[in-house]
Amino acid sequence: MHIKPCIFLLCFLLLAVTGCKRSTTTQLTEGSPAAASPANQQSSEAYFDVCGLITKEQIEAVMGSPIKETKSSGSSNGAFRVSQCFYTATEFSKSVSLAVTQSDPSSKAKRSPKDFWEESFGRYEGEVKENESDKEKKESLREQRRGEREEKEGLPPKKITGIGDEAFWTSNRFGGALYVLKKDTFIRISVGGPDKEETKIDKCKSLAQKAIGRM
Repeated sequence: MHIKPCIFLLCFLLLAVTGCKRSTTTQLTEGSPAAASPANQQSSEAYFDVCGLITKEQIEAVMGSPIKETKSSGSSNGAFRVSQCFYTATEFSKSVSLAVTQSDPSSKAKRSPKDFWEESFGRYEGEVKENESDKEKKESLREQRRGEREEKEGLPPKKITGIGDEAFWTSNRFGGALYVLKKDTFIRISVGGPDKEETKIDKCKSLAQKAIGRM
């Protein structure tokens, strides 16, 4: 006589547990970064084989440590789409990060990565091209502004020659990254390790050259 009530109770508990699992999955999906925008809901995977732009063997040759894993990902902010690859080295501090920013063809926004580049680095390019006469007249004011800017933002980007259409190195107390513009796409690459800044710049240039050669 007690068998049927027990079977009923067991079925009820199974349905309750299943319902809880479904609710939890939905909540995690809606709260995850990948669901932040309609574009990101489609996929969190890279938009192309970004890890194929630089091979593990090329990374190992430059960084001097075996690469045990590569992980790619992608995101879109509604105007640009970013494909990223993280090369995890056996000696973790020598890992490498690569990001490629392109226009999002599904976006109605008219801004391009090159526009964003000009907004970010255009003023520093202007300083490089400044005439000598203007430089003498504005030296005092520029030094004052530079000091204020460095105090607030850290060191200004350093222009790097010999790669891409334009390139800049940005540094902070944790390290730095090389940004390289090629046509209407730009990449960001950073390397770990205890090397001095100039050595890191050289390593980033070497790896970035391989990446833009495959774009």
